[in-house]
Amino acid sequence: MSRARAWLVALTAMLAMSVSYADRQIVSAVATSVRGALGIDATAFGWLAGAFSLSYLVFAPLAGALVDRVGARRGLLVGVVAWSCVSAAHALAPSFAALFALRVLLGLTEAPSFPSAAQSVRRALPPKDRSAGLGLIFTGSSIGAAVAAPLAVWLDVRFGWRTAFLVASALGLSWLPLWLLVTRRRDVRDALATPEAGGPGSAPAPASAPAPRTPPPSRLTLLSEPAVLRCVVMTLASAPVLMFVFLWLPQYLELGRGLPKPTLGAYLWLPPVMADVGMLGFGVLASALDRRHPHGPRSHVELMAAAALLASTIALVPRVADAWPAVLLVGVACVGGGGLYTLLTADVLARIDPAFVSTASGLLAASQSLVYVAVNPLVGRWVDRTHSFDGVMVAFGALTLPGAVAWALWPMPRPSPALTPAR
Repeated sequence: MSRARAWLVALTAMLAMSVSYADRQIVSAVATSVRGALGIDATAFGWLAGAFSLSYLVFAPLAGALVDRVGARRGLLVGVVAWSCVSAAHALAPSFAALFALRVLLGLTEAPSFPSAAQSVRRALPPKDRSAGLGLIFTGSSIGAAVAAPLAVWLDVRFGWRTAFLVASALGLSWLPLWLLVTRRRDVRDALATPEAGGPGSAPAPASAPAPRTPPPSRLTLLSEPAVLRCVVMTLASAPVLMFVFLWLPQYLELGRGLPKPTLGAYLWLPPVMADVGMLGFGVLASALDRRHPHGPRSHVELMAAAALLASTIALVPRVADAWPAVLLVGVACVGGGGLYTLLTADVLARIDPAFVSTASGLLAASQSLVYVAVNPLVGRWVDRTHSFDGVMVAFGALTLPGAVAWALWPMPRPSPALTPAR
């Protein structure tokens, strides 16, 4: 596979992540309308936001192991069809219970999204491009949020909140022909089909002796590896920052800042775009440093420290009086939060065997979902009791820095033989 085609595969996988996050973010963008139509308070919305994450928490590791067996091409193809159908069904939800069930089902069907996208990057791109490639993949989440939030608000005002889910479903189905076109060549299909297919620069297996299939390690084995474990711990510390932006920012601006709903779209696009800057920018910087120091994976502690400092600035948002400067400061925190996601994932995926990339990616996605499941109901309860989001943002910003210190000081012994990259 040529380098240009490999990047085209990564770009198309990034668009799949955009579609996935657009589907996820619709409910937060139209939250006040959904709450009014279904008669739910902020606490109930917290449980609704956590329903997707609970399902994703359970099924992402399972989906990752499945994608490691069937390949990224099939994983994305089946996943996008399934979650687009579920997204369309949201438009028919008559009650909180029905919408809750659909959010659970959406989490199940979107579980293969990140494991498939991560495997696409790991299999298609050469090692020194993978940090930048993962940064590109992560920008898909922010692009989806940047497009979905203003579009959903506009559709909500003009046609009602149910229409927004139908449009998100149509976006997913329109992505399918592009994926089939980009991956139609035999060399691309082979690279994305199984973990043994090989990536750029790998030596082909002799025709008479096909490469043996390595049995995947258990999830417990993966979690016990220092590289995976410290990534999970840092994810638990940093995930609340972007969680607040993607799931609660529309309500914060409307209820906490008193902005009229028709004006929200003018503000909601900026933080996700700045998260893209962080994801891609830190990924490119990490790749540039990797090219200068080619001997094994680097932890990029200096980049991690910078990203953590930026993410922690969300704690300062309550001290800003005007809406636009507050949103800009939220965007600065998104630059750091996006950079953290890219650096964490690039580090851990560089330290494990390619055959286990999707399984590990599923575990990392599950750790993020664990935060969402545990924290979203607490945010809703806090807002119902205090009628303020300020304490939430201060707490989330304060969590990031000690997590980064723990990550930097985490000892990194040699990985176990089960996870040592094959030569």
